[in-house]
Amino acid sequence: MHGREVGDDGTDAAPPGDAAAGGNRAGGGISIGVLTGGAVAAGERAAAEDRSVRDGRSAPALPPADGPEAPAVPTSAAGGISIGVMTGGAAAAGADARALDASTQPALDAPPELRAALGTLRQHLPLLTATDETSEIDARLADAEEEIDDTGRVRRDRLQWLRDRLDLGATAVAGLASATAVVQQITQLLGGQG
Repeated sequence: MHGREVGDDGTDAAPPGDAAAGGNRAGGGISIGVLTGGAVAAGERAAAEDRSVRDGRSAPALPPADGPEAPAVPTSAAGGISIGVMTGGAAAAGADARALDASTQPALDAPPELRAALGTLRQHLPLLTATDETSEIDARLADAEEEIDDTGRVRRDRLQWLRDRLDLGATAVAGLASATAVVQQITQLLGGQG
Protein backbone atom coordinates (compact mmCIF):
# COMPACT_ATOMS: atom_id res chain seq x y z
CA MET A 1 0.00 0.00 0.00
CA HIS A 2 1.65 3.26 -1.06
CA GLY A 3 0.39 6.68 0.09
CA ARG A 4 -3.23 5.58 0.46
CA GLU A 5 -5.48 6.17 3.44
CA VAL A 6 -7.60 3.26 4.56
CA GLY A 7 -10.81 3.63 6.53
CA ASP A 8 -12.00 1.27 9.25
CA ASP A 9 -13.99 -0.72 6.67
CA GLY A 10 -10.90 -1.36 4.50
CA THR A 11 -11.91 1.08 1.75
CA ASP A 12 -10.19 4.31 0.81
CA ALA A 13 -10.85 6.88 3.49
CA ALA A 14 -11.77 10.48 2.87
CA PRO A 15 -8.74 12.75 3.05
CA PRO A 16 -8.19 14.20 6.54
CA GLY A 17 -10.51 17.10 7.21
CA ASP A 18 -12.93 16.21 4.37
CA ALA A 19 -16.52 15.34 5.10
CA ALA A 20 -16.96 11.63 5.81
CA ALA A 21 -19.95 9.58 4.71
CA GLY A 22 -23.13 10.81 6.33
CA GLY A 23 -22.01 14.45 6.40
CA ASN A 24 -19.79 14.14 9.51
CA ARG A 25 -16.31 15.61 9.55
CA ALA A 26 -13.55 13.01 9.35
CA GLY A 27 -11.67 13.67 12.59
CA GLY A 28 -8.07 12.66 12.24
CA GLY A 29 -6.84 9.85 10.13
CA ILE A 30 -3.91 7.59 9.47
CA SER A 31 -1.54 8.29 6.59
CA ILE A 32 0.88 5.50 5.67
CA GLY A 33 3.52 5.57 2.98
CA VAL A 34 4.30 1.83 2.97
CA LEU A 35 2.50 -0.93 4.89
CA THR A 36 3.97 -4.44 4.82
CA GLY A 37 2.03 -5.90 7.72
CA GLY A 38 0.00 -5.00 10.76
CA ALA A 39 -3.39 -3.36 11.17
CA VAL A 40 -4.69 0.19 10.92
CA ALA A 41 -8.06 1.78 11.62
CA ALA A 42 -9.44 5.29 11.52
CA GLY A 43 -12.82 6.60 12.49
CA GLU A 44 -15.06 7.37 15.40
CA ARG A 45 -15.04 3.85 16.91
CA ALA A 46 -11.74 2.75 15.34
CA ALA A 47 -10.01 -0.44 16.45
CA ALA A 48 -6.93 -2.07 14.95
CA GLU A 49 -5.63 -5.48 15.88
CA ASP A 50 -2.73 -7.55 14.58
CA ARG A 51 -2.57 -11.15 15.82
CA SER A 52 -0.44 -12.53 13.03
CA VAL A 53 2.33 -15.06 13.49
CA ARG A 54 5.41 -13.77 11.73
CA ASP A 55 7.94 -16.23 10.36
CA GLY A 56 10.93 -14.16 11.47
CA ARG A 57 12.18 -13.54 7.97
CA SER A 58 13.22 -10.05 7.05
CA ALA A 59 10.59 -7.74 5.61
CA PRO A 60 10.74 -7.13 1.86
CA ALA A 61 12.97 -4.33 0.63
CA LEU A 62 11.32 -0.98 1.10
CA PRO A 63 11.42 1.98 -1.26
CA PRO A 64 13.94 4.72 -0.48
CA ALA A 65 12.96 7.25 2.18
CA ASP A 66 13.49 10.15 -0.18
CA GLY A 67 13.77 10.72 -3.90
CA PRO A 68 11.34 10.10 -6.74
CA GLU A 69 10.44 6.55 -5.62
CA ALA A 70 9.79 7.51 -1.99
CA PRO A 71 6.34 6.68 -0.65
CA ALA A 72 3.93 9.59 -0.52
CA VAL A 73 2.85 10.22 3.04
CA PRO A 74 0.09 12.83 3.16
CA THR A 75 -0.03 15.01 6.22
CA SER A 76 -2.67 13.78 8.63
CA ALA A 77 -5.22 16.15 10.13
CA ALA A 78 -5.08 17.19 13.78
CA GLY A 79 -5.31 14.14 15.99
CA GLY A 80 -4.22 11.79 13.22
CA ILE A 81 -1.14 9.71 12.69
CA SER A 82 1.36 9.89 9.82
CA ILE A 83 3.59 6.85 9.28
CA GLY A 84 6.30 6.70 6.64
CA VAL A 85 6.87 2.94 6.79
CA MET A 86 5.02 0.34 8.86
CA THR A 87 6.24 -3.27 8.84
CA GLY A 88 3.93 -4.63 11.52
CA GLY A 89 2.05 -3.64 14.62
CA ALA A 90 -1.17 -1.72 15.00
CA ALA A 91 -2.21 1.93 14.75
CA ALA A 92 -5.59 3.55 15.33
CA ALA A 93 -6.90 7.12 15.26
CA GLY A 94 -10.26 8.50 16.30
CA ALA A 95 -12.36 9.26 19.37
CA ASP A 96 -12.46 5.68 20.70
CA ALA A 97 -9.36 4.42 18.92
CA ARG A 98 -7.75 1.23 20.18
CA ALA A 99 -4.69 -0.49 18.79
CA LEU A 100 -3.46 -3.94 19.79
CA ASP A 101 -0.36 -5.67 18.48
CA ALA A 102 -0.58 -9.24 19.74
CA SER A 103 1.45 -10.63 16.86
CA THR A 104 4.10 -13.20 17.59
CA GLN A 105 7.40 -13.93 15.98
CA PRO A 106 8.64 -17.25 17.34
CA ALA A 107 11.94 -17.17 15.44
CA LEU A 108 14.12 -14.34 14.16
CA ASP A 109 16.77 -14.07 11.47
CA ALA A 110 20.12 -14.46 13.21
CA PRO A 111 22.84 -12.07 12.03
CA PRO A 112 26.41 -13.41 11.71
CA GLU A 113 27.48 -11.15 14.60
CA LEU A 114 25.17 -13.02 16.99
CA ARG A 115 26.49 -16.39 15.84
CA ALA A 116 30.08 -15.18 16.33
CA ALA A 117 29.31 -13.78 19.82
CA LEU A 118 27.72 -17.09 20.89
CA GLY A 119 30.79 -19.01 19.70
CA THR A 120 33.19 -16.67 21.49
CA LEU A 121 31.29 -17.02 24.77
CA ARG A 122 31.35 -20.82 24.48
CA GLN A 123 35.11 -20.66 23.98
CA HIS A 124 35.44 -18.56 27.16
CA LEU A 125 33.26 -20.76 29.39
CA PRO A 126 36.08 -23.25 30.17
CA LEU A 127 37.96 -20.35 31.81
CA LEU A 128 35.41 -20.55 34.64
CA THR A 129 35.05 -23.25 37.25
CA ALA A 130 32.64 -25.85 35.91
CA THR A 131 29.26 -25.70 37.65
CA ASP A 132 25.72 -26.78 36.89
CA GLU A 133 25.08 -23.20 35.79
CA THR A 134 27.98 -23.05 33.32
CA SER A 135 26.99 -26.48 31.94
CA GLU A 136 23.39 -25.36 31.43
CA ILE A 137 24.46 -22.11 29.74
CA ASP A 138 26.91 -23.99 27.52
CA ALA A 139 24.15 -26.40 26.46
CA ARG A 140 21.75 -23.52 25.70
CA LEU A 141 24.45 -21.69 23.71
CA ALA A 142 25.14 -24.89 21.75
CA ASP A 143 21.42 -25.28 21.00
CA ALA A 144 21.25 -21.68 19.73
CA GLU A 145 24.36 -22.17 17.57
CA GLU A 146 22.94 -25.38 16.08
CA GLU A 147 19.60 -23.74 15.32
CA ILE A 148 21.34 -20.81 13.60
CA ASP A 149 23.61 -23.15 11.62
CA ASP A 150 20.64 -25.29 10.52
CA THR A 151 18.04 -22.60 9.77
CA GLY A 152 19.69 -19.18 9.85
CA ARG A 153 17.16 -18.27 12.53
CA VAL A 154 16.88 -18.57 16.30
CA ARG A 155 13.85 -18.90 18.54
CA ARG A 156 12.82 -15.79 20.45
CA ASP A 157 12.30 -17.71 23.73
CA ARG A 158 15.82 -19.16 23.47
CA LEU A 159 17.27 -15.65 23.09
CA GLN A 160 15.20 -14.32 25.98
CA TRP A 161 16.39 -17.12 28.28
CA LEU A 162 20.03 -16.45 27.38
CA ARG A 163 19.65 -12.70 27.81
CA ASP A 164 17.94 -13.07 31.17
CA ARG A 165 20.55 -15.52 32.47
CA LEU A 166 23.56 -13.59 31.18
CA ASP A 167 22.26 -10.15 32.15
CA LEU A 168 21.65 -10.95 35.83
CA GLY A 169 25.11 -9.84 36.86
CA ALA A 170 25.03 -12.27 39.82
CA THR A 171 26.35 -15.21 37.81
CA ALA A 172 30.01 -15.94 37.09
CA VAL A 173 29.25 -16.19 33.37
CA ALA A 174 27.68 -12.72 33.39
CA GLY A 175 31.08 -11.32 34.40
CA LEU A 176 32.69 -12.34 31.10
CA ALA A 177 33.08 -9.60 28.49
CA SER A 178 31.96 -12.11 25.86
CA ALA A 179 28.69 -12.56 27.80
CA THR A 180 28.12 -8.81 27.61
CA ALA A 181 28.62 -8.97 23.84
CA VAL A 182 26.02 -11.75 23.57
CA VAL A 183 23.54 -9.76 25.68
CA GLN A 184 24.07 -6.69 23.48
CA GLN A 185 23.51 -8.71 20.29
CA ILE A 186 20.36 -10.32 21.68
CA THR A 187 18.97 -7.01 22.95
CA GLN A 188 19.56 -5.41 19.56
CA LEU A 189 17.88 -8.33 17.78
CA LEU A 190 14.88 -8.31 20.09
CA GLY A 191 14.62 -4.54 19.75
CA GLY A 192 14.96 -4.00 23.49
CA GLN A 193 11.76 -5.98 24.08
CA GLY A 194 11.27 -8.91 26.38
